[in-house]
Amino acid sequence: MFEAGLFPGVNYYLSCWYKRSEFGIRAAIFFSAAAVAGSCGGLLAWAIERMEGLGGRHGWSWIFIIEGLVTLCIAIASFFMVKDFPENATFLSDRNLARVKYRLAMDKQASAKYEAFDYRYLKDAVTDYKMYLGMLIYMGCDMPLYAFSLFLPSIIAELGYTSENAQMFTIPVYATAAILTIFVGWIADRKGQRGLCNICIAPIGMVGFAMLLIVENPHLKYLATFLGACLASPIP
Repeated sequence: MFEAGLFPGVNYYLSCWYKRSEFGIRAAIFFSAAAVAGSCGGLLAWAIERMEGLGGRHGWSWIFIIEGLVTLCIAIASFFMVKDFPENATFLSDRNLARVKYRLAMDKQASAKYEAFDYRYLKDAVTDYKMYLGMLIYMGCDMPLYAFSLFLPSIIAELGYTSENAQMFTIPVYATAAILTIFVGWIADRKGQRGLCNICIAPIGMVGFAMLLIVENPHLKYLATFLGACLASPIP
């Protein structure tokens, strides 16, 4: 529930710094971090599981302890390091600050500076049908994404690999998803057709999920996970 505002909030944050034509690739780079985390997380989990018995704890509990501590430290540091708006960024010179504000003004970015909270904005949002339509579309993207990220090791384990090897076999899948996510974001910015890019990429992922349901050959199922990554990462 608390994670729900992360990606929309990051997108808003990026819009405070970059033009619309520069936004897609940067949002894709951020979102690809989820795929990269899945790739590195699989390798990290494989290594941490070898700590089984250390300190009287199971290997899986060390995964939560170590990754949780790293996340907490980065969260605390980001509170001090991340600046909300260009005008609050102490690391920008006066010339660079003027340049950033000018670029955003020319792009008609209303979010380029701090705006006080007003209940009118909340009312406008909750009474706009397009917001609910967007929520339903995004849910359709997020469900396969989370199903994919949570159950990919289990899917690979069902192909006959041990749990440790299953973690290792997730790495190429997530690496492919990260590369494709950035590539689609780059193409969408250059062509200005983000919706069309999503429409073109979705059938590939749909074929992958259909193959996971239908085929029995383990090698084809592993191939299907790569195709499923096309739906799970670039579209959201």
